[in-house]
Amino acid sequence: MLTHGEGRDATRAHGTRGNVVNMPAWAYDLVARWFVMRGRERTFRQLVVDQARLEPGEAVLDVGCGSGTLAMAARERVGETGRVAGIDPSPRLVAGARRKAARRGVAVEFQRGGIELLPWPDRSFDVVLSTFVMHHLPPDVMRQGMVEIARVLRPGGRLLVVDFDVEHQPALMREAGFSDTETGAIPFRLRRVGGHSGHGFAMGTRAAP
Repeated sequence: MLTHGEGRDATRAHGTRGNVVNMPAWAYDLVARWFVMRGRERTFRQLVVDQARLEPGEAVLDVGCGSGTLAMAARERVGETGRVAGIDPSPRLVAGARRKAARRGVAVEFQRGGIELLPWPDRSFDVVLSTFVMHHLPPDVMRQGMVEIARVLRPGGRLLVVDFDVEHQPALMREAGFSDTETGAIPFRLRRVGGHSGHGFAMGTRAAP
């Protein structure tokens, strides 16, 4: 989950043209948990993994993983036979996510990087999650990111985007090779952030080649 960062010129140094969070992971967690999610972060994360229909044994990628809380919730859901990775362009958040996972004894692979170039082979994952990331990206980066997500998903794999203005996401998904797209509401009240409101989800299935 990305929030507004340093601005586009500064984010280029971190390998992405989207916004990058420039704050310690502990501060990010405080903002996300108590300001944005009103103290109900765990409830929100569980709603997301429920919506993604995660199953034991699945391989999951969290794009824009922030401090790793959602990735760790996904790890609990897929169990010991599953695998979860997270990627974020913020070095401070990735470092915090690694510390948090180590402290909790949760096996999640966290890497630093942007949505434009995901450092995994083709067909590596069954599910990709993206929460409040897409609205921070320039249109061309969003399209490039969708193509990369489609590349690392196995045929029949699922992409779940939770964000503002999700009504635009299905068209981008179909353009990148997704089918069976749908949108809907997430039954959770977030505090209004940066003038945005009206969050929901968009979901699509990676079409077979």
